[in-house]
Amino acid sequence: MAAPIRCGHFSSGKPRLASHRAIAVQNKTMTTAYAAEPVIADGRLADVRIRIRGKTWHLWGRSGLARETELAAGVPDGELPVLVGSGLGRCLETLLERGLPVAVIDREAPILALTGADGLAAGQKNALLIDDPDPAAAFKRIADWQQTNSGKPLHPVVIPLYPRLDRNFYGALAEALKTAGQTDFWSMARYPKFRSTDPKILFFDSSYFLCREILAALDRAGTQYRTIPLDGREIGSNDFIEALLKAVVDFRPDFALTVNHFGLDREGKLAGLLDELSLPLASWFVDNPHLILFDYAHPGTGNTVLFTFDADNVAPLREKGFPHVHHLPLATDPERFRPGLPGGDPAWACPVSFVGNSMTGPVARSLGQSGLPDRLRREYPAVARAFGDSGETRVDRFLARSRRDWNRAVADLPDRESRLACEALLTWEATRQYRLACVRETLPYSPLIVGDAGWADILPGDGSWRHLPPLDYYEDLPRFYPLTGINFNCTSRQMPGAVNQRVFDVPACGGFLVTDYRVQMEDLFDLDSEAVAYRETGEIPHLLERFINAPAERDAIARKARKRILAEHTYAARLARLVETMRATFA
Repeated sequence: MAAPIRCGHFSSGKPRLASHRAIAVQNKTMTTAYAAEPVIADGRLADVRIRIRGKTWHLWGRSGLARETELAAGVPDGELPVLVGSGLGRCLETLLERGLPVAVIDREAPILALTGADGLAAGQKNALLIDDPDPAAAFKRIADWQQTNSGKPLHPVVIPLYPRLDRNFYGALAEALKTAGQTDFWSMARYPKFRSTDPKILFFDSSYFLCREILAALDRAGTQYRTIPLDGREIGSNDFIEALLKAVVDFRPDFALTVNHFGLDREGKLAGLLDELSLPLASWFVDNPHLILFDYAHPGTGNTVLFTFDADNVAPLREKGFPHVHHLPLATDPERFRPGLPGGDPAWACPVSFVGNSMTGPVARSLGQSGLPDRLRREYPAVARAFGDSGETRVDRFLARSRRDWNRAVADLPDRESRLACEALLTWEATRQYRLACVRETLPYSPLIVGDAGWADILPGDGSWRHLPPLDYYEDLPRFYPLTGINFNCTSRQMPGAVNQRVFDVPACGGFLVTDYRVQMEDLFDLDSEAVAYRETGEIPHLLERFINAPAERDAIARKARKRILAEHTYAARLARLVETMRATFA
């Protein structure tokens, strides 16, 4: 046999099974590169030699053609064979000769260049070749193909080399197909939901804000749940899909739960898969959903319930095509935020404090990502100010109504990421301006500002305020808030009607809060006895002056607010409402 010639590229037309070239084709698309070399016996391809990481593997070794013939013989006529790897092509050829529909999962171009099995599959109407690198998309194509073939049981045929080459892709699909081959996977996946008084929840754990609170609330309620951690996992990644499919079969959850749509991809593949699985999804937005769902495709909207911390988002989300949208405000964890915790730093004690970001960093990052032309870079502070003063919740609607020149310019930006960055820029800059104006009103009272270093760039350096770097939300803030006479709060411009986390956390641990008025506060607190709110920045000095010298009044308001929070505004209460909403929607 002639010495192999290493090739880095190959033509789209590959040889048929009867014709083989003595070549070695190198795979450059894998995380681990390998070269494939033909092994010829009696003038035909008998095996494929794999050179990988300094080692030699074989597609089969000896008797490969005979072993593939045996695999084909093991497929009953009433089942649908799914080949995990096409191998030498003999199994595929034999099954097609029997007239069976065959699906082939194979994206190994170096091996296919030698066997030509993809060409064989492409030439047969009964054959489906799946080479999509996304396992969710691959699985969905198999499911659709199964349905078009009368829903017959799947019969997985795994060529052992392929899971070795890419465990996360072929291995994950082989496991899922094995389950489908042993049982009717889709009937198992489409089991009745909410038959128990204790529904089971599959939680996509992103470790983002609120995830700890959700898990703690589920633990205290005794709710059965299973988590799929998202840390380090690419959205829609192979191991995520594998964990999802295993959980559906083994754990049989009543619904999946995520925060801010974490785990969902923009193309809608995972949403489509959840819909195929008849597994309802609850997504709780604790940030502006428009900035998150920007340009999202989301099939199966009827299978999804959106919960939003801001009631002003309900109507726009329904307009976006989601029929099930509910207001679910933020809350607090009273086990974490409670009075009397030891370990507070005496240096934290002060008459007035503010905990929050200056927003200089988010503004700078969004500006860099937006790619705005020079004119818009000069104008964005004024446009952001107008947006903040408008009371509008969405930048795109504000621009369409009030700044059509900017609306056209943003539409002309080169990609959706740039357009999203521009919307974020105007939101964060409006917040930065508003927050700075509010905090400036506190300076006569020597406030302690807890936040990023950007505050030093925008506040005077005259000693009128003290600075601390950011404190840990879970360990420090429950001890910090009670040491401040007045905890001052001003809300982000992305939520002109809603309240933020601090409105619940501060009173929960016994602290007193002065916050900006938000219309949704009226549904949460008695504003006459449980909260103190300013409607204009000019009111801030008056309120600080009044309450800084009235500790008894502060304590009375804080106690009443805490009583209300413990009765109505805990994350346990929020989760109970979420679960009942899911039950009412899908039971």
